[in-house]
Amino acid sequence: MTLSLGLFSCKDKSKSLDNAEQIPQISLNSKNGSHNWYYFTRTDYKAIDKIQNVPYTPLTPWTEAVRISSANCATTAGENKAFAVVNRLGIISFNGEEKQLSKDENIFTDRTAGNLIFLNETPIFSVFKSAFFNDTIKDYKYSSADAQHLFLIQFDPQSNISYPIINCNNLVKLPNSEVIDYYWDGINWTCCVKTISDVKTDFTYINWKPVPSLLTLSPVNANSNISVTESSQDEFRAKKEQLEYKFAPERIKKLLAGFSKKASFAIDVKTSGGSSWRNYKNTVDDSKELYATAIIAQTWSAALFEDGTLFLEGALPGKHILRGGKPVAIRLPKLPMDYVYSDFVISGTTLYAAWEETSFFKTGRSGFVEINLNKSLYSKL
Repeated sequence: MTLSLGLFSCKDKSKSLDNAEQIPQISLNSKNGSHNWYYFTRTDYKAIDKIQNVPYTPLTPWTEAVRISSANCATTAGENKAFAVVNRLGIISFNGEEKQLSKDENIFTDRTAGNLIFLNETPIFSVFKSAFFNDTIKDYKYSSADAQHLFLIQFDPQSNISYPIINCNNLVKLPNSEVIDYYWDGINWTCCVKTISDVKTDFTYINWKPVPSLLTLSPVNANSNISVTESSQDEFRAKKEQLEYKFAPERIKKLLAGFSKKASFAIDVKTSGGSSWRNYKNTVDDSKELYATAIIAQTWSAALFEDGTLFLEGALPGKHILRGGKPVAIRLPKLPMDYVYSDFVISGTTLYAAWEETSFFKTGRSGFVEINLNKSLYSKL
């Protein structure tokens, strides 16, 4: 692996950033303990020496595949804790080099999970059933009057247990409905509700707010403790709209100042311990658009591109400021063809980057790589 300030665009992989000072090459191999590979099974994650040796997994729609669907650091105050939602499996808690998977078959087994946000350092995520790919909605129990169509879930880091907060039933009285997406700005929740019947599919848009603290609610008491009003498709789309890159946070634009002039990309920008993210589109030319995800934390910010290039600036917990505040660019281990890096967190000085095998809307093998930034970065600067 090469660690450098040069990032290579998809059009010209020999072109580095303008005026970029080269950092000596660093070999990341299993012998020096700089990185470790993990892959997901249907029931757990397992260590592997390299991705090429991960057992074959049939390609399935991303809504049904075991994969990291959302991840973020827990708080802007103490950045050791981080979490990842593993679709169809559970929640992984990260604390430095420690990691733990907390499974819950009742919540994850037949639902699509994602959209991780935080309220008072408590991880919150959503679940739904896909009308296109989830066969369980054909079961008569799904349409019964007492069926619980789960929506918002909180994960308790102390007990490692997931608890339902609000069901779709608490928000609308329409049968066979699922909250398929939402946006939370830190105060207001806006949801898109999909209702299916034998003859048509309808979409309903609502705003809602909890009256007491959200974390005190459950599907049993939520009806009398939330305020629900009508929204619209236009309002929901405005909150989920992809914005021009010029409107991105200044710290992200500074972090990617050189690269943003060289390549087209779309980037999801999150705040550690924060609310829903926004997506920004940077258009340079007609070259292939890269996907990236970014985190803005209190003392650092980082962005990971699907090709494995990570930009990082600032100071990780207990460490000095990198290069006097200037960004560094790290090339993560190269993935095989048709594989991408999708999301990441940094816990202490450990980077966890999700990877997956992709084909259009389907996902095959998936997992994450664990990289010791203390050994691979700080010890070299």
